[in-house]
Amino acid sequence: QVQLVESGGGLVQAGGSLRLSCAASGRTISEYAMGWFRQAPGKEREFVATISRSGAITYYGDSVKGRFTISRDNAKNTEYLQMNSLKPEDTAGYYCAARQDGTSRYARQYDYWGQGTQVTVSS
Repeated sequence: QVQLVESGGGLVQAGGSLRLSCAASGRTISEYAMGWFRQAPGKEREFVATISRSGAITYYGDSVKGRFTISRDNAKNTEYLQMNSLKPEDTAGYYCAARQDGTSRYARQYDYWGQGTQVTVSS
């Protein structure tokens, strides 16, 4: 199985940028479609973005489309989420996930999860 560790979260002002990383170990991530989800206190886990094994196909949640970019470097066994034009409503714990089938917007369809990294956007 694959282990996932997120990093890169922090406190940023509205309009700023952050880049999250998700480092994998145990297996090569080229075997998995990858995704990012987020969860704010008292809210359900929300789909952010997903990327296919090769990186050729990506999908985004409506609330982040045009501001966030998902990418992957299979040689480095790492997935990324570039977040620009951040808003206070982007404040949440961000989680990377992996699944052995294709891309998916649904958290329940992912097999492996990281522990999360906190992103806080101040107004």
